[in-house]
Amino acid sequence: MTINDQDKLPDIRRTLILNAPIKKVWDAAATSEGIAAWFMPNDFKPILGYEFHLNAGPFGMSPCKVTEIDPPNRLSFNWGKDWMLTFELKEMDGKTEFTLIHSGWDENKVTEFDESHTIVRDRMDRGWAGLVKSLSKYVEG
Repeated sequence: MTINDQDKLPDIRRTLILNAPIKKVWDAAATSEGIAAWFMPNDFKPILGYEFHLNAGPFGMSPCKVTEIDPPNRLSFNWGKDWMLTFELKEMDGKTEFTLIHSGWDENKVTEFDESHTIVRDRMDRGWAGLVKSLSKYVEG
């Protein structure tokens, strides 16, 4: 184990079963309109290497880059200078298992807006709990 590994904070993980077909959930997780409906306004395009922005409100425009796209099962993108966001989808007899993974947390780092990862991770952990509920309402509604 390296020193860096010891400083890493756990990933934020949220898994839920959505009462919606995988195509509908994929469209919510991997299109600009879908992401805007439950997460943040953006100029996302589902293209490997595509650079886009999430509109993080008071924190401004957050730069992102698509690092993996495997429709309809997996999307990953870099978010800001340190984070990686991954959406994993699995078909389950007409329903979809959706897992969100927010990684890249390090207790020795600060965000672009000068707050420690430790503080922001706790805030984002709570925020993701509400956001996955918004996703659920969006795809099941």
